[in-house]
Amino acid sequence: MDAHSLPAALAGQPLARVEREGVHYTLLGTAHVSKESVEAVQAALESGAFDVVAVELDPARHRALVAPEALASIDLVAAIKSGKAGLLAANLALAAYQRRLSEQLGIEPGAELKAAAVGATARGLRLLLVDRDIGTTFRRAWARLGFWKRAMLGAGIATGLVVDERVDDTAIEKLKQGDVLEASFAEFAGTSPELYESVIAERDRYMAAKLRAAALPAGSRVLAVVGAGHLAGLAQALEHGEGTPEAEIASLEALPQGSRIPWFTLLLAALLLGGFAWGWQQGGIETGGAVLLHWVLVTAAGGALGCLAAGGHPLSILAAAAASPLTPLHPALGSGTVSALVEAWVRSPGYADFLALREDTRRLGGWWRNRVARTLLNFFLTSLGTALAVWVAGAGMLAKLL
Repeated sequence: MDAHSLPAALAGQPLARVEREGVHYTLLGTAHVSKESVEAVQAALESGAFDVVAVELDPARHRALVAPEALASIDLVAAIKSGKAGLLAANLALAAYQRRLSEQLGIEPGAELKAAAVGATARGLRLLLVDRDIGTTFRRAWARLGFWKRAMLGAGIATGLVVDERVDDTAIEKLKQGDVLEASFAEFAGTSPELYESVIAERDRYMAAKLRAAALPAGSRVLAVVGAGHLAGLAQALEHGEGTPEAEIASLEALPQGSRIPWFTLLLAALLLGGFAWGWQQGGIETGGAVLLHWVLVTAAGGALGCLAAGGHPLSILAAAAASPLTPLHPALGSGTVSALVEAWVRSPGYADFLALREDTRRLGGWWRNRVARTLLNFFLTSLGTALAVWVAGAGMLAKLL
């Protein structure tokens, strides 16, 4: 594709142009909160210069943009049982953050991606969804973070579920030149090299591999619509990427494997046994029992208070209290999971709750009114309450042992 073949609609826009294996790629860098970017995408499609459109979306985000009613098909109980409640809650927190942006700026974040996807389909152009699943990105980012960054991210997401603060101007300016997911993660956990690698650099390589894996015929003209923060990295990966794209995709979709030895669980078990042994040595079974009772009461209170803050049903609160002392010793008995399952069983969300989910979570009170949102809030706040209580109880026992 020569320099004169560039559509006039793209003049002055952030662009990178790559030719590889006979395929002509025009990478359009957009601001995810810019009406001008939406207009540039629409004009580029109307020019008729492209026969393939690629967008920085994965199938789940594409569905959420073009068919938000698809949320009603979620099996909430199955998601909780399979350990995806945290991911669902994180997605809602990200959506809440992006809605705050939308209300401030008068445009939905990612509107230009929606315009590209809808416009390509309407014109009968081949549409490629080239971004990595947000759940995979979240898990890989989480695995890279240390303890304190994880704590910041978890607390930030929990806060993001219930706080409706204005997004500051500095964050908005960064977003215009960056990436909506990076800005959302940074809102909850701050910036770090680990987040950049998982949220930006890996996705640059992933999107390049997806474009190559599409096996487009020579002569194809591709318009790739991506956030401005990906423009340079994607162009570099697309032009110089080596190896088979399938191998690159598989590598970047692989989930990190945790240690097979549950060190944290073993440490807590040792702490509990040590505290009980200390109490026994100091005053026999009565003192040892008092140490154990202290652990049970503090952790049970933490989980119960978290569930209460989420507006949990009395049975959910009891379930949280019962599971919290055991949570650190067995992941399957996580207090947030147990209380959320009870909440979903006692107050089973209806079809209307799923349909109203996006609207209800626009306002603080809607999180407690909508049964889907309240169940996920239950999971997060119960888990947070238990985690804080475990550290308080554990610190107290450790102080006695030392």
